[in-house]
Amino acid sequence: MTFTRRVSSCFSQFLGFANRSFNSYKLPGDPSSSPSLTYGIHIFHCPDEVGIVAKLSERIASRGGNILGADVFVPQNKNVFYSRSEFVFDPVRWPRKQMDEDFLKLSNMFSAIRSVARVPALDPKFKIAVLASKQDHCLVDLLYGWQEGRLPVDITCVISNHHRGPNNNVMHFLERNGIPYHYLHTTEGNKREREILELVLNTDFLVLARYMQVLSGQFLRTYGKDVINIHHGLLPSFKGGNPCKQV
Repeated sequence: MTFTRRVSSCFSQFLGFANRSFNSYKLPGDPSSSPSLTYGIHIFHCPDEVGIVAKLSERIASRGGNILGADVFVPQNKNVFYSRSEFVFDPVRWPRKQMDEDFLKLSNMFSAIRSVARVPALDPKFKIAVLASKQDHCLVDLLYGWQEGRLPVDITCVISNHHRGPNNNVMHFLERNGIPYHYLHTTEGNKREREILELVLNTDFLVLARYMQVLSGQFLRTYGKDVINIHHGLLPSFKGGNPCKQV
């Protein structure tokens, strides 16, 4: 069976953070449930076979959890399964350590390539670095989302291939919040990837906020973690400048 993927460009969705309140949420039909439940997500990637969704749902329900939404994607003519489940649960009834053990059993059952449980209210914040070029709009949107608490991350630094003067609004914001800014001038023959790798060594993933440089395959292999491009683009078919013109 082929499923259609529901695509979202919402950066906060990747982090497992939802703009909703669960302070008064109770499980349906359970008057004894905790008046305050915790939000979590689970990402699953494994070879496709019958029964995966049923087992994932059964595991969450067996611990008293309630699924709020689930996205499933099975590429056509490929034996691969992807899912992303959002749920609420009572951490007293389903301790965080037990959750990891439960999902590990499912991972082993289906020979999962990737299985990640994330509870933003309980887990340490992701450490990220942001790469940006000349235009500020994507970077500014991300920074203000972080300031308002909508993005539960620690921003270790902002890296750019364009110089920003001391009177720039972005620079004022970064200085006030103690976020380092690194200007690395790039050329056609030197993308400064070695220096970037040194600066992002201890991050959990990178965010490209309209970073108008194409990172090499060697860079991606060396970094070895997720890189998110939050600016709409047509990569990899039409990489580089003026992708619409190339089309």
